[in-house]
Amino acid sequence: MSGDPRLPLAVVISGRGSNMAAIAQACASGRIAARIVRVIADRHGAGGIAVAHRLGLEVSVVAHADFASREAFEDALAATIDESGARLVVLAGFLRILSPQFARRYAGAMLNIHPALLPKFTGLHTHERALEAGESEHGASVHFVTGALDAGPVVLQAHVAVRQDDTAASLSARVQHEEHIIYPKVIGWIAAKRLRLVNDVVYFDDRPLSLPLIDAPGESSP
Repeated sequence: MSGDPRLPLAVVISGRGSNMAAIAQACASGRIAARIVRVIADRHGAGGIAVAHRLGLEVSVVAHADFASREAFEDALAATIDESGARLVVLAGFLRILSPQFARRYAGAMLNIHPALLPKFTGLHTHERALEAGESEHGASVHFVTGALDAGPVVLQAHVAVRQDDTAASLSARVQHEEHIIYPKVIGWIAAKRLRLVNDVVYFDDRPLSLPLIDAPGESSP
């Protein structure tokens, strides 16, 4: 939409798209001054495609399986992002490892959400690993994307207590509830020009963050 002052987002997904839907709802309600201009799926069968269509969002599929190399896939992904007019790339359940070159292309303009309290439990199967390690606390982290896996500067975290009877599924459900709160919040800060990344340092309200901000667990958390 020409002249729309809201921050244009490209949301990149691999799965069900629950974080994408939470962001879309925050945009539609006016809670954050942003709008999703494109949802990009890296799999033809991603469940989030149908969710995005139901929300009236424009969808592109850039399936990694359709390309002979990661470089060719990333070139196509970048072309789709750039063509959309997005100024912030939001990885929301995106399961591909992006190259350092791709991360540099969108330095300071690409976010990810990780289901753990980084720097703990980078990579996959975070809930199972937290339980196996006997953690008393788990959670989620929103961070800027850099060339190293799950190692970019963390902006905001939500902490969730680990219960004695937790399974990976029950812990995942509570963590995901908090993800849906903190991810739109960080996007809103960027849209309001309260948050930026300069030379790998996060600035919030023009002050450098030495530690991630912490979001209190929601009282309505299941």
